[in-house]
Amino acid sequence: MPTPRALCLLVLVLLAIPVHPQAPDSPTTAEAQKLLNAGRLEEAIKALDALALQQPEPAGVERLRGMAFYEQGKIELAATAFERAVAQDPSDREAMQMQGVVLFRSGKPAAAIPLLEQAHLSIPRTNIDSNYVLGLCYLDTRRYDDARKAFATQYNFPPDSPSAYLLAARMMLRRDYLPVADTFAQKALALNPNLPMAHLLIGQIRLSQSKWPEAIAEFNHESELNPLYGEVYDRLGDAYLRQGDYANAQSSLDRAILLEPNSSVPYILLGKVLLKQQDPLMAKMYLDKALAIDPGNYTAHTLLGQTYRSLGQAAQASHEFQIAEQIQADAQPKLETPK
Repeated sequence: MPTPRALCLLVLVLLAIPVHPQAPDSPTTAEAQKLLNAGRLEEAIKALDALALQQPEPAGVERLRGMAFYEQGKIELAATAFERAVAQDPSDREAMQMQGVVLFRSGKPAAAIPLLEQAHLSIPRTNIDSNYVLGLCYLDTRRYDDARKAFATQYNFPPDSPSAYLLAARMMLRRDYLPVADTFAQKALALNPNLPMAHLLIGQIRLSQSKWPEAIAEFNHESELNPLYGEVYDRLGDAYLRQGDYANAQSSLDRAILLEPNSSVPYILLGKVLLKQQDPLMAKMYLDKALAIDPGNYTAHTLLGQTYRSLGQAAQASHEFQIAEQIQADAQPKLETPK
């Protein structure tokens, strides 16, 4: 039985121990997650900032802060948060994955690769597939075969299959790696001479290289293998247009429209062909149709402005050029103002 003196000493000791109870209105990580899921990003960040002040900082707070900043487009703040999250918990694969993603988006693919390789995770919330981002990182660091394998994994293709080589070639073309894209596409054809889309891709490479006759030959070859694929004909029409063969361009684009009536591309190209043929009235009809499908198309508005100018309708021409300029201005990346 403790003496009264001992009880008094025990009470004094307990009173000396600092206690930091959570305020009744202090948010929880789960509540911050709900705000994030609901798209209430500013509220989520405010809640997460409050949680970050707690000692120790609750698990997952920095990852959630990174996700909120990422969805706001604040890449530098997201990068800092994800780096902290990985430092706090090296097993947090989602934070590791997102750190790799923001490093890639910041132009640091070499630094992103080890993180993406280790995390190897798909994150449904951000619709990010690790194999795709990893493949792009490999491309930008010239590891082309590794890129092919990463893209093949994303599509469940055998890594050494014709489809894997063609898929890699298409990704390379998108990033203007023309010589290596050509090599991979030719490899795909060597493995399967009748592979659909291979001649189309090589034709697009030739088009990018301004080799019009070779592009036309590839597109015609593709049309023999894949005669009902509309894009073949609009690419063929584009090649004929650039070569100055307006009759064949118009014929090819008419076929494209029949096969892909809901695509604005052949209508725009036909408008361009008809302007070259000094037929602005017909050009206007096709350009109006293109804009009905895609009202925000810069090229269509520019061509329609040229059409109105050819028709002597200066006010309408000026209006279309102004719309085109606004579309172009809106498409320019905006610099974030430092706070």
